[in-house]
Amino acid sequence: MTEVSAEFAHKHNQVRAILAEAGVDGVVLESPTTLSWMLCGARTHISLAAPPIAKALVTADSVTVFTTNNESARLVAEELPEGIEVVARPWFEALPALPGVSELLLGDQLRAARRSLLAPEVERYAALGADVAAVLGDVARTATPGDSEFSLAAAISAGIVRAGAEALVVLVAGAERIGHRHPLPTHAPIGRRAMLVACARRHGLIANITRWVRFGAPTFDEMDAEARILEVEADAFEALAPGASLNEVYATIRESYARQGFDSDEWRNHHQGGAAGYAGRDPRFSQENDVIALDQAFAINPSAPGVKVEDTVLLTASGIRVL
Repeated sequence: MTEVSAEFAHKHNQVRAILAEAGVDGVVLESPTTLSWMLCGARTHISLAAPPIAKALVTADSVTVFTTNNESARLVAEELPEGIEVVARPWFEALPALPGVSELLLGDQLRAARRSLLAPEVERYAALGADVAAVLGDVARTATPGDSEFSLAAAISAGIVRAGAEALVVLVAGAERIGHRHPLPTHAPIGRRAMLVACARRHGLIANITRWVRFGAPTFDEMDAEARILEVEADAFEALAPGASLNEVYATIRESYARQGFDSDEWRNHHQGGAAGYAGRDPRFSQENDVIALDQAFAINPSAPGVKVEDTVLLTASGIRVL
C-alpha cells in the first residue's frame, strides 16, 4: 500500500466511525476543506472564487466522487487517490442531489477527525511552510522603499505559484497604511517599513505567514512594540496544550495584551488566529470548546498598532514546531 493509499484508508475509517456513531448511511462532502482533507490534498477547484467542481459521497463501503465530464479525466489522472469511483455528468448538467446527509450536520465530528495531522500531512505542511517563508524572505530582502505595494504583492504571488501552491491571500501595507489589519495592496510606495502577509495552499493545507521589512534603523517605540507582541504570541504558545480548549487559549491571548503593555481591549481590533490546516483557520479562536490535540496546527496572529506576528506552527509532544 502506498503512503497516499494508507492515508486515504485511515481517513475513510475515521468517517466510517463518524457515520456509525451518528447512525447515518453516508455524508456528502462539498466544501474545499473537507474535500481536500478526505481526498488527501486533491485540487477540486478551477476558480478560487467558485465552489469545488466535485462532491464526494462517503459511505461505510465506498467513497464516490461526482463531477462533470470536462473535469473527470484530470481528477483521475492527477489528483485522486486510488480506489475512488468517479461518476461524471455532462458539463452542462448540475451535479445530482446525493443521498447522504450534508457535511454541515457532522461538521464538529469532521473537524475533530482532521485535527491531528498524519505524518505525511506534517511532511507536506512543513515543506509548504519552508517554501512560503523563503518566498516572503526573498521579496523582503530585494524590496526597496520606492517599490509599490502591488509590485511586492506580485512578487509574492509569483513565488507562491512557482512553488506549486495557490496564493489565497496576499496583503501588503507600506509605511502609510500599516494601521490597516487586512491591507489589500495599492499602488502606494512602501516607504521605510512594510508588512507582508500571505496565505498559501498546497495539497489542501494552508500556510499563514506575516513578515516585515524596514529600511534604516528602527525607532525605540517600534522595537519595544515588536518585542511585546512577540510576548503575546509566546503566551499563546505556552497555553497550547493537549486537552486544553480553544477558548482557554483565546482567554490567555486576550489577557496577555494588557500584561504585555498594550491596551486591554486590543484583541477586539482583529481576530487572533486559531487552529490551522485544511482551512485558513479551523476554526478561529473565539468561544469554541474544541479540545486541542497533539500534531494539531495553529496560526496565531496577535497584532497592535504598527505590529503583528504570524507563523504556522505544529503542537508536538516536544513542544511548538514552527512550520
